[in-house]
Amino acid sequence: MIESIGSTAPSWITDLMDALGAPGAGVAIAAENLFPPLPSEVILPLAGFTAARGSMPLFSALAWTTLGSVTGALALYGVGALLGRERTVAIASKLPLVKVSDVEKTERWFRRHGTKAVFFGRMIPLFRSFISIPAGIERMPIPAFLALTTLGSFIWNAIFVLAGYLLGDNWEEVTGYVDVYSKVVLAATALAVAVFVMVRVSRRGSGLRRRE
Repeated sequence: MIESIGSTAPSWITDLMDALGAPGAGVAIAAENLFPPLPSEVILPLAGFTAARGSMPLFSALAWTTLGSVTGALALYGVGALLGRERTVAIASKLPLVKVSDVEKTERWFRRHGTKAVFFGRMIPLFRSFISIPAGIERMPIPAFLALTTLGSFIWNAIFVLAGYLLGDNWEEVTGYVDVYSKVVLAATALAVAVFVMVRVSRRGSGLRRRE
């Protein structure tokens, strides 16, 4: 059993892999795509370590985790498609500091860079889940979405599955590096949001003073 190794992975992840093997790793990754706070940096190298122990074939670990990523991404694509542009604009118009023009700018950006965003977004924490929603809103063609998602997810998953496979008992060292990467991405995102809010508030204040 995986638990006997003394893993710090959440018990539900180890239970899934104990019960289902490689498909359990796929289910865990699908859940991680739908709920980004779940620890993919634990699931993927743990799957690789489990393959190194002979509990599952390495190819199966790679195939099932990629399938899990694509399944979760498709579910979020469906959320975006159901939401649609009109609902997105209606929601944006009710949010403080957000304008409909912001949505329109995002749409234009996605039309130009959507393929790159979907592909490279699979390798960026947090964004690898949420990038599927604007793809759904913009109705990116399903074949293109699937191809980009599969390739990007496979590259991301393979890096960490293979790292866990090669590190063996030291597979948990991978989580430290990913944690640093995730914190850098989140800090950059928080800074960008803070700058956006400050700029928008200052512009609103300037507009009010001019009207007065």
